[in-house]
Amino acid sequence: MTTTVLLTGATGFVGRHVLHALADRGVRVRSVVRDRAGALPVALEGGEAVVTTPDLFAEGSDWWANACRGVDTVIHVAWYVDPDDYLQSAKNIECLVGTLELARGAAAAGVRRFVGVGTCLEYDLTGGMQSVDTAIRPLTPYAGAKAAAFMALSSWLPRAGVEFAWCRLFYLHGEGENSRRLVPSVRDRLAAGQPADLTSGDQIRDYLDVSVAGRMITDIAFGAEQGPVNICSAMPITVRQLVEGIADEYGRRDLLRFGARPDGIGDPPCVVGARDTVSF
Repeated sequence: MTTTVLLTGATGFVGRHVLHALADRGVRVRSVVRDRAGALPVALEGGEAVVTTPDLFAEGSDWWANACRGVDTVIHVAWYVDPDDYLQSAKNIECLVGTLELARGAAAAGVRRFVGVGTCLEYDLTGGMQSVDTAIRPLTPYAGAKAAAFMALSSWLPRAGVEFAWCRLFYLHGEGENSRRLVPSVRDRLAAGQPADLTSGDQIRDYLDVSVAGRMITDIAFGAEQGPVNICSAMPITVRQLVEGIADEYGRRDLLRFGARPDGIGDPPCVVGARDTVSF
């Protein structure tokens, strides 16, 4: 029997790469997307089944049960992630409630496996290296809503007979990234021959290409791992090193202005993932 995967967020930064990885596997995909006027989004061209809704986070469990009918695995990537305000936005509560409704509908439809997408910001970030055994200590509405979804679903879905895995993303970059994020904004400035104002750059981070993250999430969806999983490189690098590597592509390190912007208040000095898992 051919596996059918229901995917949310298929037109987004991460979701489109999950979609590509699923296509490489020859998987039948049912993508849930917002209603759009005009043509089908380019990311969904190629024959995938599409379910549309004005707002997927406003749909109830009955709607989701119908959308999940005949689905083996759900990969839930969609969330509110506008770079300007996603960390503090009240929309995170809507995403949390909508995610729980999706999970209820998936369980009612007999879905075998549910894969959600979380964030490294759920962790207590004071210790440097974050493993799945690191304590949860979210400090923003975004991280809190993600952590709440994880806690609720990890307790409930297995009891409902649904396998559950939670993919915590670290720092991603690559194709489809919003131009206001660090890597594309620096590239745009350097390509234009303009200076890039930066923080100290001393922060240590775990960066991963989003295409690799898409494949990792897909591997989790078709694997047996349950519980939290870190989607990370497990390789520490400073923001300065990352940006200097980009500048070297243009031969323009002289345009990098480290310290022109203050470091963020409460910005953790080190966020690096460890690749390990636990099973329920």
